[in-house]
Amino acid sequence: MSRHVLNVLRVSRLPIYTQLHLEEALLRATKDNWLIINDGAFNPAIVVGISGRPTELIKCNEALRYGIQAIRRFTGGGTVVIDHDTVFCTLIMDGSVLPHVECFPQPIMAWTERLYRPAFAAAGCPDFALRENDYIIAEGRKVGGNAQAITGRRWLHHTSFLWDFDPERMGLLRQPAKAPQYRQGRNHFDFVTRLRDVLPSPGSRQRLVDAVVDAAANLAGIEVQERTLADAAAALRQPQLLLGTKLLDLREFLRPGEGPS
Repeated sequence: MSRHVLNVLRVSRLPIYTQLHLEEALLRATKDNWLIINDGAFNPAIVVGISGRPTELIKCNEALRYGIQAIRRFTGGGTVVIDHDTVFCTLIMDGSVLPHVECFPQPIMAWTERLYRPAFAAAGCPDFALRENDYIIAEGRKVGGNAQAITGRRWLHHTSFLWDFDPERMGLLRQPAKAPQYRQGRNHFDFVTRLRDVLPSPGSRQRLVDAVVDAAANLAGIEVQERTLADAAAALRQPQLLLGTKLLDLREFLRPGEGPS
């Protein structure tokens, strides 16, 4: 019996704006299955979900003074600050490959937990789990945020894992009005934790990346094939491809009386 191919793309320091365009093209313009791992973004950015309101989510005045890029992505979910210490993992799947996984947010989320849990255990973090829509470790500390796009029988699930973060940049986010119950009103610094503190041994970041690929290779009925960025980028050349990820000009979202100084 033939196995389904899961194309694996491993890159490092790919700009998040480029990555999001690539992911959307692969989702909408192909029927292929992909696991994309980008080990750190090229430059820092604030990334907002497709329906997020920057005035409610970002301290726009401070972000403008800081000079950080702001992006609205094509998927839902919350707002994240990313940089070279964010490890991005994206799954793009055709529903026919996983007929037991319904193409709805919660079944997809539950399946990804089953994929990532053994990878984290192999890397030295056995208490990885899914809580509401986030990946957490001991005592409910968030280590990864998720967002999804579902179109027909195809779906995309992407995650930003916090290997490390800059407190100053994290402070550019407002505390959202709508937050998961398990957050319990905690500020960003009490709510999230760094994976580097959980997996402190030398080489553990690369071990985690390798473990994710190994976990995918162990999926029943799946054959992993390594691909290049050029292989994936062919999807961007499809005609009439409309991409939803856009750059944001935060000056448009300043509150009355605010202005970058």
